[in-house]
Amino acid sequence: MDRNTVIGFVLLGLLLFAYLFIATKNNQEAQKNKQLLEDSVKLEQAKQQIIRQDTSKAQVVLYDTTGFNKSVHGSEQLLTVENEVLRIVFTNKGAQPKFVDLKGYQTFHQAAVRLVGSDNDVLSYPVNTGPNQTMETTDLFFTPQPIVTGSDGSKTVTYLLNGPGGEQVLQQYILRKGSYFVDMNIQLNGADRLLSQSTLNLNWHLQLRQQEKVVRYERMQSELCYVLDGDFDYHNLSGSDQKKFDRPVAWVSAKQQFFNSTLIAQNRFDGGEASWSPPSVDTLPDVALLKFSLHTKLNPGAVASLPLQLYYGPNDYRILHSSDVSKMDKIINLGQGFYSFVRPVNIYVIMPVFDFFKKLVSSYGLVILLLTLFIRLLTSPLVYSSYLSGAKMKALRPEIEAMKKRVGSDQQQAGMEQMKLFREAGVNPLGGCIPALLQIPIFFALYSFFNSNIELRGQSFLWSKDLSVFDSIANFGFSVPIYGDHISLFALLAVVTSFVISLYGMSLTPDQSNPAMKYMPYIMPVMLLFFFNNLPAALTWYYTVSNMITLILQWVIQTYIIDHDKILAKLKENRNKPRTKPKWQERLEQMQESQKKMQQIKRKS
Repeated sequence: MDRNTVIGFVLLGLLLFAYLFIATKNNQEAQKNKQLLEDSVKLEQAKQQIIRQDTSKAQVVLYDTTGFNKSVHGSEQLLTVENEVLRIVFTNKGAQPKFVDLKGYQTFHQAAVRLVGSDNDVLSYPVNTGPNQTMETTDLFFTPQPIVTGSDGSKTVTYLLNGPGGEQVLQQYILRKGSYFVDMNIQLNGADRLLSQSTLNLNWHLQLRQQEKVVRYERMQSELCYVLDGDFDYHNLSGSDQKKFDRPVAWVSAKQQFFNSTLIAQNRFDGGEASWSPPSVDTLPDVALLKFSLHTKLNPGAVASLPLQLYYGPNDYRILHSSDVSKMDKIINLGQGFYSFVRPVNIYVIMPVFDFFKKLVSSYGLVILLLTLFIRLLTSPLVYSSYLSGAKMKALRPEIEAMKKRVGSDQQQAGMEQMKLFREAGVNPLGGCIPALLQIPIFFALYSFFNSNIELRGQSFLWSKDLSVFDSIANFGFSVPIYGDHISLFALLAVVTSFVISLYGMSLTPDQSNPAMKYMPYIMPVMLLFFFNNLPAALTWYYTVSNMITLILQWVIQTYIIDHDKILAKLKENRNKPRTKPKWQERLEQMQESQKKMQQIKRKS
């Protein structure tokens, strides 16, 4: 060790001794800060006197790691801040939210909805505390500052972390009046020493807790949502997986069925990754553990800042849509992925009509009934034409049965004769399929709407205590595979009415030679029974009402509106009119004729 190095260490020891002596003797905060500044200047001078013995080696930076001892061995202090909708308890350990409660919502067991509150919930980033040494801010104790209340009713919480060389970390939260959004700002003084290569690596971990009655169904509805380079995307949290962000990230969100926690970067993160996993035991009351690791490069220099925003609140379309955060309303599943085509139907038709009826009646069950009547009225022209087509098919049944006796077992010839009869009578054999086809997009739209509509949460109707989950009139005490551990009465009513509609529809169509078609009225209700039993009561109630309206309309139209004698007269009139065959029908008949000839050749051979 050369002379200069010895002098450097001696000076460093003297400086440390002087610092500890003065800090112990004087307990006033102002004197400490003043002495810290003087000592940091002397340390910088000592560093300049250090000369490397081997120039090929990297320069050794002397850094007082003991300066963070107070931050490492401090005591936890809590600050509670609240507005009309949020209650947040901050901790000085890591300067982060320790508990976040939503004041206007309760869980299924009547406790406040808590979005942050477990030991796994972390919001931190590493800072340099010495040569080749870093520590997470969640392991350091910050100094809390007095809460500042603004003239607009906002409340500002500030935490400070002082380093040994004059470095300072300032972490600030602003909770505004009546808002679920929390402004967060990280300011680093001495950022060139606190960060490596001016890069801040933010770690955000969330333990998603059960909020709804059925945790398995809540997992199915929970998602990781994010905007990557301007494009919204999502992943379901029902299984373990991970996602790498290789492009700029505007925001990331841990979305549960009716609530979400979202981290928003005002200037976007450069990239990162996310990983998630459900609990190892399916019966545990947790949805998933979600971990984000996001990084961003700050402006190089001694002072740097990172403006962020947090959202802890409900999946309310109006709140998210009216915010300044781009595409945040897409967190609410009103139609995603393959079913994204129903999203405009929900936004521009279902939601406005639902809101209109909600102003007229207080019962959400009656609102759904009125919504069902509106949808059926809107689709009534198409439904009437399909019923008329069914009546024509029923009127042709005697002729179809006579034709089948005439041609015998030759199915190809029977098909050709039947198509000819339909063409002469002007009947569309697929006309009766319109109601079933029309139900599909409407059902998908309402499926996503009722699953995500937080207004239905906790609303009772008839025997259902909560329209956002299944209604249960009996519990088994054990689970039947696929079906569940309960009996949903609304699901049973929906299945029974679907079964009656299927039987009625089969009575209007000609006899089917295909056995699968004969058993379809029995197969479909059984499938629906397993599918409907775990769906929200709002959806199965809608389906029940819709089926009852269908049965009433079919009976009224067939009994009082459609005149079967006039239909027969019109069919005879159409049959006598000269008709040109459509090209598709000519091709179909040619194909049937050629298939018939091929079968004849096979029989002869």
